[in-house]
Amino acid sequence: MKKTLTVVTLLAAGASQAAGIAIDTQGSRATGMGSTGVASSKDASSIYYNPAGILGVKTLDIQLGDSLILGHLGFTADATGTEQTQNPTSPPPHGYVVYKLTDQLAAGVGVFTPYGANSLWPEDFVGRQIARESQVATFDINPTVAFAPMPWLRLGVGFQAVYGTLDARRQLVVPAGPAAGATGELALTTSTWGLGYNAGIQADVLPGMLTLGAHFRSRVLMFLEGDADFSDFPAPVAPAFPDQDVRLDVELPATVGLGVSFTPLQKLTLAADVNWVQWSSVQQLLFEFQTNPEFNQPSIKRWEDRWNVHVGGEYMVTDALAVRAGFVYDPTPSPAETLAPDLPDADRIRVSLGAGYAFSAFRVDAGYQFVSLMENRSTFTPLPGTYRGSAHVIGLTLGYSP
Repeated sequence: MKKTLTVVTLLAAGASQAAGIAIDTQGSRATGMGSTGVASSKDASSIYYNPAGILGVKTLDIQLGDSLILGHLGFTADATGTEQTQNPTSPPPHGYVVYKLTDQLAAGVGVFTPYGANSLWPEDFVGRQIARESQVATFDINPTVAFAPMPWLRLGVGFQAVYGTLDARRQLVVPAGPAAGATGELALTTSTWGLGYNAGIQADVLPGMLTLGAHFRSRVLMFLEGDADFSDFPAPVAPAFPDQDVRLDVELPATVGLGVSFTPLQKLTLAADVNWVQWSSVQQLLFEFQTNPEFNQPSIKRWEDRWNVHVGGEYMVTDALAVRAGFVYDPTPSPAETLAPDLPDADRIRVSLGAGYAFSAFRVDAGYQFVSLMENRSTFTPLPGTYRGSAHVIGLTLGYSP
């Protein structure tokens, strides 16, 4: 007898620091300033925030860092009233090298993780047949070049080679037959490469005082392929769940950033960014099973495009010591009717602090963000309930500029 299995995708975002599955803490100076950088970034981390900004380096700038994301996410199901939580940890790294060839030309390369998440619900999680555990990450290799046709105007462009991975696990229930009600486990492992580009501009409207910036990062199509491994099913039905190849098509969203940097005092810099994210690229998630296509069933998402707002500031206490602060409003792209534990999300309020210290050719930048995931009510029919949570982001970046 042929067995039919409903398979819902796993791509949990429990430890994602920004809305959806985005991570925008790609340099600790910017992290402390509310993840601003479209107009205010003028070092090697500009490869992520706005490639035009790499012309701000003196000659050589090398940065290596990490942002430890400590998350706490709670879910209370309407049916039980019991809250269940997860406490995922993610350490997305970043590294950049930029060399200024002339006053008008600079080139470099960056490696960072613009999208990623890590989720682990308890073994007795009420939604374990929808989501139990997953890890997703994209590693972006971004060669970049920038040119200044005029002293007040900087242009930058970059090429993206993106490696994406997705590992996921969930519980399955045999739907019919002599072993109906028995459970097993499905583990999914997929990966692939994708290609994209980014481009940016910075213009000093009032040199030394007011800079405007714009940045575009293209969408990236990811055709993930890998393995679906079924295990722990009772012997009579195990042959109906053979290990097989699996495919998942994902489109990482395009983004547009607009920024302004204002220096009213010699030691004070204020920055503000607004970013548009094309989250509507995520309409559904569908694992396609190559041997048993009857296992296929889409997880409908219908995400919506969103704008997020960032403000921040930096004050130079001395020539070597800088202190920073910032604020972010980052709304969720997920509508209530499709909000499920495979992609839990909520509107985010983020408050940041940071500091930097330079000594000789070296510098250390530290940034901290407190992320509040505001209470979010889900009307998802199979599992309605309420999500809420928080996260602590601790960033550290070491820099070298001889």
